[in-house]
Amino acid sequence: MSKPVDWALLFLRVSGALLLLQVHGLPKLLNFSQQAQVIEDPLGFGAVVTLSLAIFAEVLCPLLILFGLFTRLACLPIVFLLLVSLLLVHPQWSLDEGQFAWLLLIIFTTLTISGPGALALGQHVANPRSKVLWLY
Repeated sequence: MSKPVDWALLFLRVSGALLLLQVHGLPKLLNFSQQAQVIEDPLGFGAVVTLSLAIFAEVLCPLLILFGLFTRLACLPIVFLLLVSLLLVHPQWSLDEGQFAWLLLIIFTTLTISGPGALALGQHVANPRSKVLWLY
Protein backbone atom coordinates (compact mmCIF):
# COMPACT_ATOMS: atom_id res chain seq x y z
CA MET A 1 0.00 0.00 0.00
CA SER A 2 1.30 3.44 -0.92
CA LYS A 3 1.89 6.11 1.65
CA PRO A 4 0.35 9.59 1.41
CA VAL A 5 3.78 11.05 0.62
CA ASP A 6 3.99 8.81 -2.46
CA TRP A 7 0.63 10.11 -3.67
CA ALA A 8 1.80 13.67 -3.00
CA LEU A 9 4.98 13.11 -5.02
CA LEU A 10 2.92 11.58 -7.83
CA PHE A 11 0.67 14.64 -7.85
CA LEU A 12 3.70 16.99 -7.80
CA ARG A 13 5.41 15.06 -10.61
CA VAL A 14 2.38 14.85 -12.87
CA SER A 15 1.09 18.40 -12.34
CA GLY A 16 4.53 20.02 -12.65
CA ALA A 17 5.43 18.02 -15.76
CA LEU A 18 2.10 18.72 -17.48
CA LEU A 19 2.23 22.44 -16.67
CA LEU A 20 5.76 22.81 -18.04
CA LEU A 21 4.93 20.75 -21.11
CA GLN A 22 1.69 22.61 -21.90
CA VAL A 23 2.77 26.18 -21.13
CA HIS A 24 6.37 26.15 -22.41
CA GLY A 25 7.44 22.91 -24.08
CA LEU A 26 4.75 22.19 -26.66
CA PRO A 27 4.46 25.80 -27.91
CA LYS A 28 8.23 25.85 -28.54
CA LEU A 29 8.18 22.45 -30.24
CA LEU A 30 5.14 23.17 -32.43
CA ASN A 31 6.36 26.64 -33.44
CA PHE A 32 10.08 25.89 -33.76
CA SER A 33 10.85 28.25 -36.67
CA GLN A 34 8.99 31.17 -35.14
CA GLN A 35 10.49 30.55 -31.69
CA ALA A 36 14.02 30.38 -33.15
CA GLN A 37 13.57 33.98 -34.31
CA VAL A 38 12.62 35.34 -30.88
CA ILE A 39 14.36 33.17 -28.28
CA GLU A 40 16.95 34.85 -26.11
CA ASP A 41 20.47 33.37 -26.22
CA PRO A 42 22.09 34.33 -22.89
CA LEU A 43 24.88 31.74 -23.07
CA GLY A 44 25.86 32.44 -26.70
CA PHE A 45 25.10 28.99 -28.16
CA GLY A 46 23.05 30.38 -31.04
CA ALA A 47 19.28 30.52 -31.33
CA VAL A 48 18.72 27.04 -32.79
CA VAL A 49 20.94 25.29 -30.23
CA THR A 50 19.43 27.28 -27.36
CA LEU A 51 15.90 26.48 -28.54
CA SER A 52 16.77 22.80 -28.98
CA LEU A 53 18.18 22.64 -25.44
CA ALA A 54 15.07 24.41 -24.12
CA ILE A 55 12.85 21.89 -25.93
CA PHE A 56 14.88 19.03 -24.44
CA ALA A 57 14.36 20.49 -20.95
CA GLU A 58 10.71 21.42 -21.49
CA VAL A 59 9.44 18.41 -23.50
CA LEU A 60 11.59 15.30 -23.06
CA CYS A 61 12.47 15.86 -19.40
CA PRO A 62 8.85 16.47 -18.30
CA LEU A 63 7.79 13.28 -20.11
CA LEU A 64 10.40 11.29 -18.18
CA ILE A 65 9.30 12.95 -14.94
CA LEU A 66 5.63 12.31 -15.71
CA PHE A 67 6.30 8.56 -15.80
CA GLY A 68 8.84 8.61 -13.00
CA LEU A 69 11.81 7.55 -15.13
CA PHE A 70 15.20 9.03 -14.25
CA THR A 71 13.28 11.70 -12.34
CA ARG A 72 16.16 13.27 -10.45
CA LEU A 73 18.35 13.34 -13.54
CA ALA A 74 15.50 14.73 -15.68
CA CYS A 75 14.89 17.55 -13.19
CA LEU A 76 18.43 18.93 -13.49
CA PRO A 77 18.10 20.46 -17.01
CA ILE A 78 14.78 22.01 -15.99
CA VAL A 79 16.24 23.55 -12.84
CA PHE A 80 19.21 24.86 -14.86
CA LEU A 81 16.92 26.32 -17.54
CA LEU A 82 14.73 28.03 -14.95
CA LEU A 83 17.74 29.52 -13.17
CA VAL A 84 19.15 30.84 -16.46
CA SER A 85 15.75 32.26 -17.33
CA LEU A 86 15.24 33.97 -13.98
CA LEU A 87 18.80 35.18 -13.38
CA LEU A 88 20.13 35.94 -16.88
CA VAL A 89 17.22 36.38 -19.28
CA HIS A 90 14.68 38.09 -17.01
CA PRO A 91 16.60 39.55 -14.04
CA GLN A 92 14.32 42.60 -14.09
CA TRP A 93 11.23 40.52 -13.31
CA SER A 94 9.56 41.22 -10.00
CA LEU A 95 8.44 38.28 -7.91
CA ASP A 96 4.92 38.78 -9.31
CA GLU A 97 6.13 38.67 -12.92
CA GLY A 98 8.30 35.60 -12.36
CA GLN A 99 6.04 33.71 -9.97
CA PHE A 100 5.28 30.87 -12.42
CA ALA A 101 8.98 30.27 -13.04
CA TRP A 102 9.74 30.41 -9.31
CA LEU A 103 6.96 27.91 -8.58
CA LEU A 104 8.26 25.57 -11.28
CA LEU A 105 11.74 25.94 -9.79
CA ILE A 106 10.38 24.98 -6.37
CA ILE A 107 8.54 21.95 -7.81
CA PHE A 108 11.46 20.55 -9.79
CA THR A 109 14.05 21.28 -7.10
CA THR A 110 11.84 19.43 -4.62
CA LEU A 111 11.63 16.45 -6.99
CA THR A 112 15.40 16.54 -7.48
CA ILE A 113 15.84 16.23 -3.73
CA SER A 114 13.00 13.80 -3.00
CA GLY A 115 12.98 11.58 -6.05
CA PRO A 116 9.76 10.37 -7.69
CA GLY A 117 8.28 8.37 -4.81
CA ALA A 118 7.09 4.77 -4.90
CA LEU A 119 4.42 5.39 -7.57
CA ALA A 120 6.90 5.71 -10.43
CA LEU A 121 7.86 3.40 -13.27
CA GLY A 122 11.53 3.84 -12.45
CA GLN A 123 11.01 2.21 -9.08
CA HIS A 124 9.79 -0.93 -10.85
CA VAL A 125 12.40 -0.91 -13.62
CA ALA A 126 15.49 -0.51 -11.45
CA ASN A 127 17.08 -3.33 -9.52
CA PRO A 128 16.41 -2.52 -5.84
CA ARG A 129 20.03 -3.36 -5.01
CA SER A 130 21.39 -1.10 -7.74
CA LYS A 131 23.65 1.76 -6.70
CA VAL A 132 22.08 3.99 -9.37
CA LEU A 133 18.56 3.70 -7.91
CA TRP A 134 18.83 7.33 -6.76
CA LEU A 135 18.65 8.38 -10.45
CA TYR A 136 15.12 7.10 -10.68
